[in-house]
Amino acid sequence: MDGDGTTLWEVAVLDGGPADGLRVRVADRPGVVQVTCPCELDAPSSGVWVDALYVYRREPHGRGGSLRYGFDAASP
Repeated sequence: MDGDGTTLWEVAVLDGGPADGLRVRVADRPGVVQVTCPCELDAPSSGVWVDALYVYRREPHGRGGSLRYGFDAASP
């Protein structure tokens, strides 16, 4: 947050993985960003859905000064 209580938003670039190159707005530079992608079900469900989960970790030194998150292939 800024000194006046407003949230600081920044554009970050996701690097690698299924969301490679996407630009997202994040508040206060979180250490981890989660990306989900819906999975198709073979049979009808009762309000249940399945998402694939991908984790991106903030890179300590963004290239060109930009905020970047790198794909963590070892995450859940």
